[in-house]
Amino acid sequence: VQAEVRGRDMLTGLPKTVILSSEEVRHALEDPVAQIIDAIKSTLDKTPPELAADIMDRGIVLAGGGALLQGLDQRLRQETHMPTHLAESPLTCVAVGSGRSLEEFEAIHRSASKARRNNHRPY
Repeated sequence: VQAEVRGRDMLTGLPKTVILSSEEVRHALEDPVAQIIDAIKSTLDKTPPELAADIMDRGIVLAGGGALLQGLDQRLRQETHMPTHLAESPLTCVAVGSGRSLEEFEAIHRSASKARRNNHRPY
């Protein structure tokens, strides 16, 4: 599969059109995807056991535009040996969740403050 991509040539500053193959895109994304997977593994290594058990049971939910990368869920499942799911509305769920967090800011702040006073991490 090929796609025509338009943008600005970084050397000349002029508009340019190039044809990219799916293989070229896959190759360009390999390092960033590997970094994402490494970051997820590192985070899981630092996760408290009780939360890690929940993640093992429920799995990892992919959200945002990167969640739509074809095959990312399968690769993450293979690398982490955990269930991996695509969020219901991956492009908008981050904004919706952020909005809900703002609506509940006081409750979240109280919980985090209490956890800090008790010398615990809030999550």
